[in-house]
Amino acid sequence: MSIQFKQTTLSNGLTILAEVSDEARTSAVGFFVKAGTRDEDLPEMGVSHFLEHMMFKGTDRRTADDVNREFDEIGADYNAFTSHEKTVYYAHVLPEFLPHAVDLLGDMLRPALREDDFDMEKNVILEEISMYEDRPQWRLQDTLLEKYFADHALGYRVLGTNDSIKALTASQMRSYFDHRYSPDNIVVSAAGQIDFEKLVADVEKIAGHWKATGAKRNYATPNTVPGNHVMTDAKLSRHYIGMISPGPSQQDESRYAASVIADVIGDTDGSLLYWALVDPGLADEADISHIGMDQTGCYLAFASCDPERKQQVRELLLKTIDRAVNNITEQDVQRTKNKLATQATLHGESSAGRMRALGSQWLNLGKYISLAEEVEKMMAVTMDDIQKHLAEKPFAQRCIIELGPGE
Repeated sequence: MSIQFKQTTLSNGLTILAEVSDEARTSAVGFFVKAGTRDEDLPEMGVSHFLEHMMFKGTDRRTADDVNREFDEIGADYNAFTSHEKTVYYAHVLPEFLPHAVDLLGDMLRPALREDDFDMEKNVILEEISMYEDRPQWRLQDTLLEKYFADHALGYRVLGTNDSIKALTASQMRSYFDHRYSPDNIVVSAAGQIDFEKLVADVEKIAGHWKATGAKRNYATPNTVPGNHVMTDAKLSRHYIGMISPGPSQQDESRYAASVIADVIGDTDGSLLYWALVDPGLADEADISHIGMDQTGCYLAFASCDPERKQQVRELLLKTIDRAVNNITEQDVQRTKNKLATQATLHGESSAGRMRALGSQWLNLGKYISLAEEVEKMMAVTMDDIQKHLAEKPFAQRCIIELGPGE
């Protein structure tokens, strides 16, 4: 399959990039905004996610019903999501509908932000917060990030809190939007069957007049805080254990070794944690993953079990992670590289998968990495790379939180 990468930047700083494949049967496009929870001030915590909701509430040209109806009329697989580091709006369509999808997404990114819509959607956000409060894993992860990242914005909650959302005003949201949704802070990523010149013309038509603000991310180094914490909730019937420790950033080449290590230790099936905890029935879940972020990163581990086994599961969880340096074999590394390369390739065979990969890469790295190069880097990880990374004792400075029903 012949694949070409193309990229250009409009005069207002908005970057457009595409991986063009004439053999693809679909087209995918996404507007990637470098605005997430880590770009918020504490009093406006949750505004990035709230703003994502407001993008679907209509524009000067379209009502909320128009937005959803038009996406449905072109048969789009469309949605949006907000993380600590970005907000993404995307659509996956047949090639003939790509111009319409671009117009829709671009129009959405200049929302009306009406006061009555804001007041109504605030109740939806508060309900979403309550829903996630009923999920122990989410409560555990939110608290883990808060404790570990301390006063850094990476510890803020993506949804915000009841207090921050209730206090947030439409004026605060407009100010955040006006600054962060700047064209020089946005990447339009596309993949599949793409007429790049037409894509650029369509994006320029809808977004070429947007004014740049020079929005920049604050890269203050997080002062992470290790420690041990316990939370109790009498309504729970399971015990949950979470751990976070330092890991390579998205810019660090050792992220490939970190991905292999995390998979060998804690994939949900066939890993060291699986055989130590899940297979013998001591825990129903046990895993660890590497999260590469912009200029920082971490490992996240998780386990859940019967409260009567909590001490045994905690000890085995930490022992398995800490002793991995002695237990990972060449066979483990090769098997895992093959699996990760296969997963990346399967994901990359989808236009939407490549669109998401391209947009995220450009936000973090400012450059293009082909799927072939990504797979090559993964397959190049050696046992020496694994041992070298583990010798730095990435799991030593950790924060652990346990959540359960108590005694």
